[in-house]
Amino acid sequence: MAIEMKVPSPGESITEVQIARWIKKDGDYVEKDEEVCEIDSDKATLTLPAEASGVLKILVKEGEMVPVGSVVCSIDESAIRPQSTDNSQQSTAKTAKPATVREKPVAAAIEPQVYSERIPGPAAGKLMREKNISGEQIVPSGKGGRITKGDVESLTPSRSLSGPSPKGKGGNPMAGERNVRREKMSMLRKKVAQRLVAVKQETAMLTTFNEVDMSAIMNIRKQYKDKFKETHGVNLGFMSFFTKAVCEAMKSFPAVNAQIDGDEIVYHDYCDIGIAVSAPKGLMVPVIRNAESLSLAGIEMQVLDLGTKARDGKVSIEEMTGGTFTITNGGVFGSMLSTPIINPPQSAILGMHNIVERPVAINGKVEIRPIMYVALSYDHRIIDGRESVGFLVKVKQMLEEPIQLLLAGNDPVRQLLDL
Repeated sequence: MAIEMKVPSPGESITEVQIARWIKKDGDYVEKDEEVCEIDSDKATLTLPAEASGVLKILVKEGEMVPVGSVVCSIDESAIRPQSTDNSQQSTAKTAKPATVREKPVAAAIEPQVYSERIPGPAAGKLMREKNISGEQIVPSGKGGRITKGDVESLTPSRSLSGPSPKGKGGNPMAGERNVRREKMSMLRKKVAQRLVAVKQETAMLTTFNEVDMSAIMNIRKQYKDKFKETHGVNLGFMSFFTKAVCEAMKSFPAVNAQIDGDEIVYHDYCDIGIAVSAPKGLMVPVIRNAESLSLAGIEMQVLDLGTKARDGKVSIEEMTGGTFTITNGGVFGSMLSTPIINPPQSAILGMHNIVERPVAINGKVEIRPIMYVALSYDHRIIDGRESVGFLVKVKQMLEEPIQLLLAGNDPVRQLLDL
């Protein structure tokens, strides 16, 4: 009996998906719950597990768009499970007859897999030797992957194998190839592109900048990082400090944690912080729920868990929706300064950058300090300039004096005097 496998719904409002990659091949025997293919939607990449054990029959090719709920493959449950490779090899060894010395090689000795190793035909091989061309430079078109004479002659249109090489300035031959490759955009990449363009067109986005002296945080990490990892099992990174500072600053500037819904402004009394992660299939932003209630260790655990899921393509749609604010770290790639784009429907995003030792004035003297430039992009329709600048200054103050994170951003003297 064959079981038909249909495309599950990746989430609300998604009606169509793309078959990104078949993990198993047509005719393979698959076990129940074994992943057989990857499915791309405009929000995330999902995997399709086998619903039963049996032989797989693929009905939809890679790259095709299919509606949610359509049948993409079937599994024949009645198929006999193949024997293991070890057993088959042992049985073959027992029944195989030893070859005699006088036995002539059969014509089938030249199998198609020989050609798949880019073995050229006689004419093609002669031409390749004359022109000093390796088989790795050629895309074979012959039967079974064989390199033909025509493949060699059409290697590069810009380089004629029969005529003289084109000359550049000074009479030197022009070096290098001019190949062009086209790839179809994934649904996730197309959706990201559409959303980014929409943000630029539909919001009044501005960016304000500041700089943060990272000395205090770096000293804390240097002193306690080993003990922190020993106690909590995760590294003490910068993201937890920034997340905590953002959550505290939002208490003074709630508009940064709000969003526009029609004619209304929606304020949140919680902080769901999205952490931008560069994944193989594009940018993903998993969300840390109620980050304001988490400790530094709790935030680091969430960052590690969600970041790993995003890079492995296993993050769910629920884990990427509902954020109220986003933090992105271009510093891991060496970025000095940038203007990050708001992640709609949020109203602001904080950009972190690389840390560079710079000369700064401290109490009238020039000192070398580890400085990070930070950027806050915000929607001016809901956040005024005073609020945006004040928010970023508050974040700066908390990062430069981490003790304020413990005191919830209050001046210890003012707190003591109840002012």
